[in-house]
Amino acid sequence: MTKTIQAIRGMNDCLPTQSPLWQKVENKIKNVLMAYGYGEVRMPVVEMTNLFSRAIGDVTDVVEKEMYSFDDRNGDNLSLRPEGTAGCVRAGIENGFLYNQEQRLWYIGPMFRHERPQKGRYRQFHQVGVEVFGLEGPDVDAELIMMTARFWRDLGVHSHVHLELNSIGSLEARADYRDALVSFLSQHIHVLDEDAQRRLHTNPLRILDSKDPKVQAILQDAPKLSAYLDADATEHFKGLCALLDAVGIQYQINEKLVRGLDYYNKTVFEWVTHSLGSQGTICGGGRYDGLVALLGGKNTPAVGFAMGLERLILLMETLGLNETPSAVDVYIVTSGNAALAAGMKLAESLRERCPALRIMTHFGGGPFKKQFKRADKLGAHVALVLGEDELANNQITYKDLRGGEQETLSHNDLFEKLANRI
Repeated sequence: MTKTIQAIRGMNDCLPTQSPLWQKVENKIKNVLMAYGYGEVRMPVVEMTNLFSRAIGDVTDVVEKEMYSFDDRNGDNLSLRPEGTAGCVRAGIENGFLYNQEQRLWYIGPMFRHERPQKGRYRQFHQVGVEVFGLEGPDVDAELIMMTARFWRDLGVHSHVHLELNSIGSLEARADYRDALVSFLSQHIHVLDEDAQRRLHTNPLRILDSKDPKVQAILQDAPKLSAYLDADATEHFKGLCALLDAVGIQYQINEKLVRGLDYYNKTVFEWVTHSLGSQGTICGGGRYDGLVALLGGKNTPAVGFAMGLERLILLMETLGLNETPSAVDVYIVTSGNAALAAGMKLAESLRERCPALRIMTHFGGGPFKKQFKRADKLGAHVALVLGEDELANNQITYKDLRGGEQETLSHNDLFEKLANRI
């Protein structure tokens, strides 16, 4: 027997029973993005590997351990994108729409990281990303946070997430803090776990996010990043907090929040839930004012965020918010070949005149009872019946599958009734 081929571990199918919830979430998010005036950009899934190593940082976990990289037939080293910001910046530089311009952009699509698959963390996952270029004040930082808060309200999860906020200052200030943190942690190296020891001289700020209780106990006495902030970053953060206070968005300042990618500066934030166990971050972002120049463009202020759709959908399922509309509004039931042909013609006429309706014609024949059972299983609200009598009189029987109403109508009366129902 031929062995069946299965999906790659950590890369999952989205089945027809699951896709309505995905579509619901995506559509609500897209509606908010359009309401704020943001435009969609689409980037390739595959980029040059050095784009990510330069942007994200050579010593981050993403670049060191998680990227899917390979040499193509031309000898170029390529990678499946592990995140979207670097590709968006590359597209902006290459197409000349960043320098001395204001851009408010969003994208959606798959990302890839070779991690140990677990609930809420996959090797192929999907993100919505938002990036703003050309604005340097805290006002746009506040708008992005306000936008994410609107996502949660529209999706019904707002009471199950909270905002964590921090400022990590300029690259220069962070370098000074890094030296102080390394000096402090070196005095306690015997307590650091293997992962923290590895990061001590490569990416020490990530130790602040350690899950090891012993490491966290040591960090209580560690130098605080806030003491190393420059005046510009301090004022920026005060301005952001004041704006969030003014619009009533609650937040918690978390001085250990640094994010995992090297390109961040000043504002960083995460939306966190306690309803998903250890995989609690559903959205994160911040400023990255130096990234455009780092990748070969002109100095351009920038800020953005990304949200993982798998984790957000898992949260909605956990909270019982996964109800979705039925797949079909109108189901056409027929008897005989002539009625089937008339039913298919009717379906096309309905799609022309009532494009919002989801219409399905029954195929395969069978008694009316079987066809009604199928319509009910699909969640249809209305069945339209075409049999010998209906064909002879050029009429259609309208049956409300939820309310029990049944009547025979002319074609024009049917169109009017369905239009009013919509």
